[in-house]
Parts: sequence; structure tokens; C-alpha cells
Amino acid sequence: QEQVVESGGGLVQAGGSLRLSCTVSGMAADFDDYAMGWFRQAPGKEREGVSCISWSGANTYYADSVKGRFTIARDNDKNTLYLEMNSLKPEDTAMYYCAAAPSNGVGCGLTTLEYDYWGQGTQVTVSS
Repeated sequence: QEQVVESGGGLVQAGGSLRLSCTVSGMAADFDDYAMGWFRQAPGKEREGVSCISWSGANTYYADSVKGRFTIARDNDKNTLYLEMNSLKPEDTAMYYCAAAPSNGVGCGLTTLEYDYWGQGTQVTVSS
């Protein structure tokens, strides 16, 4: 059974940092057959794409709101995805979700419809 499990969320002051992790297991294919993404959803808002990374890690994409502050990475040997978040702002407060999409080649996308497997989320709260 597929499992996508996020960790690393918490409460942090504005300007601080957090590192999220996502481990994947039980998938039909190998971890490196999937593009991976991070999404977030704040109360009353739609889920939005934050960042994604291609199967090899060679290509990454970021939402404009997090460019220059967040860094996505993956370790295919450990079946793990990461999101390093720096210079956090109160508007970054949300539930953060990890998701996996069958790889279409070299890229990845930031739309929810592309992703087949989702974790339960980890809460990130940034206080002002």
C-alpha cells in the first residue's frame, strides 16, 4: 500500500527556518519513477503548488511567492523528498502536503491534478 508521510512542520517565528521531509513507500514503481511536489493549503483557501522536482532532481520549479526562500531536494536512495524553508513569513502558514506524480520525462508541474499520491500533511505556523 502506498504511503506518503510528511514530517518537520511546527511553529516558528517570522524570519525563521524549517525543513520538511517526506518519505515514500509501497509505491507500484520506484521512487525515482515519480516527480515529486510540495503543496500547501491555508484555511479557507485552495491548495496551491509550492515547488516540484523532476525524477532525477535536475529540474525544479517554485511558486513566485517562495522563490529565493525555499529549496526543494530529493534523495532517491532514501526515497525521501525535502523542502528547506528559510525567511519564513506569516503568509507561509498552512498545511503542507507532499505528492507524487508518475514522471512524464524531465519536468514536473505545480497543479494538483498531476499528482496521484498524497500525504496527510504537516502543519507549518509562522508567527509575526
